[in-house]
Amino acid sequence: MTQTLGPVMLDLEGPCLRDEERELLRRPEVGGVILFGRNIEDAVQVRELCQAIRRESSSLLLAIDQEGGRVQRLRQGVTRLPAMGRLGREAAAAPEVAQRLCQDAGWLLGMEMAACGLDLSLAPVLDVDTGCSSVIGDRSFGASPEGVTRLAGAFVDGLHEAGMAAVGKHFPGHGGGAADSHLELPVDERPLEALRRHDLLPFQALASRLGGVMPAHVVYPAFDHRPAGFSPAWLGLLRESLGFKGAIFSDDLSMAGACSAGDPAERARLALEAGCDMLLVCNDRAAALEVVAACEGRTTKRAAKLRYGRARPDLDALGALSRWRRVHARLEAMAAD
Repeated sequence: MTQTLGPVMLDLEGPCLRDEERELLRRPEVGGVILFGRNIEDAVQVRELCQAIRRESSSLLLAIDQEGGRVQRLRQGVTRLPAMGRLGREAAAAPEVAQRLCQDAGWLLGMEMAACGLDLSLAPVLDVDTGCSSVIGDRSFGASPEGVTRLAGAFVDGLHEAGMAAVGKHFPGHGGGAADSHLELPVDERPLEALRRHDLLPFQALASRLGGVMPAHVVYPAFDHRPAGFSPAWLGLLRESLGFKGAIFSDDLSMAGACSAGDPAERARLALEAGCDMLLVCNDRAAALEVVAACEGRTTKRAAKLRYGRARPDLDALGALSRWRRVHARLEAMAAD
């Protein structure tokens, strides 16, 4: 029998579970938890928190944004990762070395997050840096679609080596929208053909190797007036033209870029109807409760397939692995730069 999950991924208030959160996590509509900095002290505490969450519901999908650089929620007890743009700059001088390092970085990240009890890091960023988006910037592997594809593909290979699925974001590409979708709704005026020749290339090349994709809260009016995460046209293109068969994660439905779609229940309805499998609702507990209520009876099979399926690495034993020691030292040195 194929396992299913509820379609809502929500957050927690602090580093320990509260009684009302324990009750919420047992709701069948809740399929996952995403951790933020306020939930985290160090790697051992995250492992204990994940264990506590699983005692309430063993099937939940546990995720984190652990990209590196300025987007790294867990910093104590694991490797300090450089921004992926730093690895991209390395590729200009030594492309093969940088590609191997990206694969090693994906492997190390996957091993560390799995050892902490997590199923997913919502990575890699597949956005191409056009120089106009401050919210993307050095989160991107670089300014060339081919370079992003090559380095992100190596990173995905490394995650797979560690037994972890990859989640590519932010489809069809957030690099051309200047506004920060956390604060307002960006608009990218470029024609579809320009997007096909540039921003869409990494998603197209890697679609078959991604377990998940996260669409952007960005409007591309040349193709659809709706933000990509609420657009059956965009998510249909992802499924039909790109052949993507994994889970589609909405970006946070509490972000300002999502609010134009209506109240929280309406945002959830539109995202599900567009083709999202898992709805993220973060930093707004009242909105999360509305979305949970609106999703009664709904489930997802695709997201259930992304749970970490191997025996988890021992957090305390990673240092015994020569590959971990080598990659850890290299990445820490780059992050310090």
